[in-house]
Amino acid sequence: MYQIIHKKALNPTVVEMKVSAPLIAKRAEPGQFVILRVDEGGERIPLTIADYDRDAGSVTIIFQTVGATTMKLAAKAPGDFIVDFVGPLGRPTATDGLSRVAVIGGGVGCAIAYPVAKKLHELGAVVHSVVGFRNRELVILEDEFRRVSDEFYLMSDDGSAGEHGLVTDALRRLLDAGERYDEVIAIGPLPMMKFVCKLTKEYNVKTVVSMNPIMIDGTGMCGCCRLTVGGKMKFACVDGPDFDGHEVDFDEAMSRGSMYREFEARAREHACNLLKTEAD
Repeated sequence: MYQIIHKKALNPTVVEMKVSAPLIAKRAEPGQFVILRVDEGGERIPLTIADYDRDAGSVTIIFQTVGATTMKLAAKAPGDFIVDFVGPLGRPTATDGLSRVAVIGGGVGCAIAYPVAKKLHELGAVVHSVVGFRNRELVILEDEFRRVSDEFYLMSDDGSAGEHGLVTDALRRLLDAGERYDEVIAIGPLPMMKFVCKLTKEYNVKTVVSMNPIMIDGTGMCGCCRLTVGGKMKFACVDGPDFDGHEVDFDEAMSRGSMYREFEARAREHACNLLKTEAD
């Protein structure tokens, strides 16, 4: 059992939690994830490690309440317990040897991009962070990104936060101005990552993306998280989650990601009714 020691709403649908998990905190690195179950009989879901404190023995997760399990998790309070919390899983993001990097985050994907930007900053790299959201209400981790970025650009679809436009608008402007990066690291919705990669390919800039497909066991045995990368089958849980973005088949990934939407909608409705009953 793993105790929740902190909980904070970052926006109306995104929650930050710190969980007491000393052994995971001891080994965690940016880019890795955990698989958790909220309760006995619950489904297993992967969540990226958003931060960690080795001294305190805590691991931070940030998640969006979009499905049945994340709704149950969001209903937990500090002092409550999670039955399973397994990790760190996956390969850490490669940061050694990078001296100038653009970190691109979209929506809740910023929770994954932030620890990468933080680690690069700690290593002395020049970090340009570009983050995008639909509107001001959905912005998360703005102050945190500013602290670890040499340059920071906030974009929003409707112009209510930062600059009106997409992350690709800001990135193209930087590249056109002569900025040269050892690497671009893009993390967010699949369409966003796809178009970031399409842009960076024009400029011949290496681009790494973090893939988060459907996943069950986190060991490569179930095969649910398979992707096509460079014409070959890869498993996000053991081969990734980071991959060369110019080699990822994003269209296939988006098609696979939409396969269970109807099932997820029914599960979400059931969870809503269950949580309402428990509240009564």
